[in-house]
Amino acid sequence: MIIPRAKNLLISPFTTRSTFEDLIRNEIDAAIAGKPCGITAKMNQLEDEKMIKLLYKASQAGVPIRLIVRGGFSRLIPGLDKISEHIYMTSIVDQFLEHGRIYKFHNNGAPAMYTGSADWMTRNLDRRIEVLTPIYDQDIFNELDDILNIQLSDNVKARIHTINEDNLMVRNQEKEIRSQFEIHSYLLKKHH
Repeated sequence: MIIPRAKNLLISPFTTRSTFEDLIRNEIDAAIAGKPCGITAKMNQLEDEKMIKLLYKASQAGVPIRLIVRGGFSRLIPGLDKISEHIYMTSIVDQFLEHGRIYKFHNNGAPAMYTGSADWMTRNLDRRIEVLTPIYDQDIFNELDDILNIQLSDNVKARIHTINEDNLMVRNQEKEIRSQFEIHSYLLKKHH
């Protein structure tokens, strides 16, 4: 088998899993050392057992983990005492079908962000050709970060993943944010 050489891209089934595992372990090490840390990830599905176990380990170390799993298909159970209590997960299904994946790591104060085609599913990490790119351009990084933050703030269409799978909607006293429409407005203002 010829393994592709890429200086920066993550390519499944060759480098994606190991790179994400290293990034999560870096956050675990930071948490254990009492340093700032955190993982924010948006994907369509989350079912890979090894990634889930590593996320549980990160939560147990105190890493704050914020996940958006679009369709709600996930084998990870957030909010379990002493296992996943530092993991908060929502899903957003709305008018428009979207497939964006964004992975962001605190990375010792030098945030690392990736976007591309791979979910944290065994098939995407180990059995398919999938590609993710790191975001080095600061303007693009900021735009993707803004989009991610808008989705994290959704309190109209976002549902909370809970232990009981009771499908609760996110509700708070903040201004109503329907993220798909807010992102559309944001992009129109920014690029017109």
